[in-house]
Amino acid sequence: MDPKSGRMASTALAFLLLLEGGMFSSPAPPQALLEKLSQYIDLHQDEFVQTLKEWVAVESDSVQPVPKLRQEVFRMMDLAADKLRRLGASVDLVDAGTQQLPDGQILPVPPVLLAELGNDPKKPTICFYGHLDVQPASKEDGWLSDPYTLTEVDGKLYGRGATDNKGPVLAWIHAVSTFGALGQDLPVNVKFIIEGMEEAGSVALEEVVRREQARFFSSVDYIVISDNLWISRRKPALTYGTRGNSYFTVEVKCRDQDFHSGTFGGILNEPMADLVALLGGLVDSSGHILIPGIYDSVAPVTEEERKMYEVIDLDLQEYRNSTQVERFLFDTKEEILMHLWRYPSLSIHGIEGAFDEPGAKTVIPGRVVGKFSIRLVPHMNQSVVEKQVKQHLESIFSKRNSSNQMAVSMVLGMQPWIANIKDNQYVAAKRAIKTVFGTEPDMIRDGSTIPVAKIFQDVIQKSVMMLPLGAVDDGEHSQNEKINRWNYIEGSKLFAAFFLEMAKFH
Repeated sequence: MDPKSGRMASTALAFLLLLEGGMFSSPAPPQALLEKLSQYIDLHQDEFVQTLKEWVAVESDSVQPVPKLRQEVFRMMDLAADKLRRLGASVDLVDAGTQQLPDGQILPVPPVLLAELGNDPKKPTICFYGHLDVQPASKEDGWLSDPYTLTEVDGKLYGRGATDNKGPVLAWIHAVSTFGALGQDLPVNVKFIIEGMEEAGSVALEEVVRREQARFFSSVDYIVISDNLWISRRKPALTYGTRGNSYFTVEVKCRDQDFHSGTFGGILNEPMADLVALLGGLVDSSGHILIPGIYDSVAPVTEEERKMYEVIDLDLQEYRNSTQVERFLFDTKEEILMHLWRYPSLSIHGIEGAFDEPGAKTVIPGRVVGKFSIRLVPHMNQSVVEKQVKQHLESIFSKRNSSNQMAVSMVLGMQPWIANIKDNQYVAAKRAIKTVFGTEPDMIRDGSTIPVAKIFQDVIQKSVMMLPLGAVDDGEHSQNEKINRWNYIEGSKLFAAFFLEMAKFH
């Protein structure tokens, strides 16, 4: 078919869909309507990919404290606001103030976008959270193409932010816009909260959420987050929990200046030796945390939960190959998933003040700082964990009879999050996934920490659900980040189906 004929056929099909979609007819039943929505999304998928390309082209890097990049984040927020206004949404860009960096530099914080479409009290109100800032990227880091030019290869859309998080944000917008394009009312009221500082710690987000609790969020019934990945390449998932994180530093100091090992080696307690002993006393070779009492509050595994792990689609051999790890600490799928998601873990991250340059330098560091973190799970308490860590390290240090000084600090603390998978929106999402993808979803947790889920749960006190779109191999934060065209387009259909399923509860 020549291009002109193809365009004419597409236009004719779009017009027929518009006629059937409700402009001159009574509302279609949900299944018939979903078929029309899906057809429309398929028909316009190239247009949707082009929009993603335009968004990926904005270098909205919030991590590097560079004024030019910060302005790009502002531009990205404006683009999103304009797109939502064209859909008929009311949009408010909420000022988030400024950010003072450790070097004294002050940068403006991008506004938090609040938008709403529909306020029918008979319909449920669903609020979608997403972010439009990205991690740093450059072709010199090992990208096969320019990270800010969306490049399609074999159905994979490569570009920084494609899966984290511009693609999922756009998929939600496409689902909303498709109803309007077919002349159909949205079956739910939709709100958006979109930020531009997630990759930099969601600066000012919690403050905005608390400030808007009694206004913007007062009518919200459910909150959906789509900012993580499946555990499979082809099988969808629903996420119902994340681990928290307590990050610690342990400083051992003799003096501010370093020593020459030929002059002082053998006559003093070396800070590095003390620190290595402290770090070595935190976790054993099997991954078991050695801090007394650390497992006391961990929720026991129920039989229902154990069965959920058994049906999750995870090929251990493929998982080992993809991670380039010769052997894991555990041999079964169930053990690996439980230790990734529902048990705490302790990781040692680095040592500040140690000599780490190439070559041989005979120095004794006068002051060193070890860094480690503990991933928390329900029902662990941050304050209790902090106390247990300090007591354990003080016990180890006292047995060394060192003349050095030791100081332990918890510099970051974020609580774990767990959802009720029997909530209406989890039931609706499972049905929508079954309809669009033809399979039941994997019910998964995320071993990392996504603070915004806990913020919404605690402040707004409404059901929070994570509904990911990206495949396990999307490479968020990595070189050659991508989202599959299939995930992006089918994900748009999934969100539309989710709206229809949610409407059945009201």
